[in-house]
Amino acid sequence: MKKLLVLLLAGLLVLIPANGCARGEQKTITAFCGSASKPATAEAAQVFEEKTGIKVYLNFSGSGTMLSQLKIAGEGDLYIPGSPDYMVKAEREGVVYPDSVKIVSYLVPAILVQGGNPRNIQSLLDLAKPGIEVGIGDPESVCVGLYAYEILEYNGLVDNVREVGTIVTHAESCSKTASLVALKSIDAILGWRVFSEWHPDTIDVVYLKPEQIPRLSYIPGAISTFTKDGGSAQEFLDFLTSPEGQEIFAKWGYIATESEARKYAPEAEIGGEYKLPKTYKPLVK
Repeated sequence: MKKLLVLLLAGLLVLIPANGCARGEQKTITAFCGSASKPATAEAAQVFEEKTGIKVYLNFSGSGTMLSQLKIAGEGDLYIPGSPDYMVKAEREGVVYPDSVKIVSYLVPAILVQGGNPRNIQSLLDLAKPGIEVGIGDPESVCVGLYAYEILEYNGLVDNVREVGTIVTHAESCSKTASLVALKSIDAILGWRVFSEWHPDTIDVVYLKPEQIPRLSYIPGAISTFTKDGGSAQEFLDFLTSPEGQEIFAKWGYIATESEARKYAPEAEIGGEYKLPKTYKPLVK
């Protein structure tokens, strides 16, 4: 009887760690993402999990908000902001490994209007017309809002829109900026061209003149210095930039190459960091 009990206990000791390994077998990584890449990154993460068994937990919000949350949490495997500006900050603050940065896709700034363009908005100057209601992302925490302010400043329109009061809201993320016009809450937004691909039935695009665009943007990705599984993080980043990953981004209307992005603004800079002027004040009254 004693021998039987010993054998049973020994069997249990063997089974317990084996079952524990089974439960913890799936690898997981966490990415902090600007919502400029939300629909494509979400689909890519699902396909990646099906292919590799690695679960990717995604957090989306404004790129600045995500950078702050990543630093506060002190854990996480990837940072994927909506513009290079925030990646420059992340590098400077030691939050990502600079040599791991990859370009996932390119973004072109544009004016987005309600489907059918009922207010007949045709140019950047129209955003300073009395009676037009315009939304932008919050320039202090949202990449597309930072670009919007830069474009207004570059074209000498900051004082105009402030005086007329056409900027009526600052959204908290790219997805919320796009929703403003998709839901007909306002007449137009100054955002990314790709928003019209997210909501093709409710958003139309009005292109800026090439000379009105000081910078083109791109979505970068990098491995966090807090990562505990750099190998899996690298594997997902490689997938995003692989032909299969790029096919997913293309399906959502993203631009894969610099040469294609430059068709919209051949002389514009790409990348870098724009800083709000020291005299900056929110444009919303």
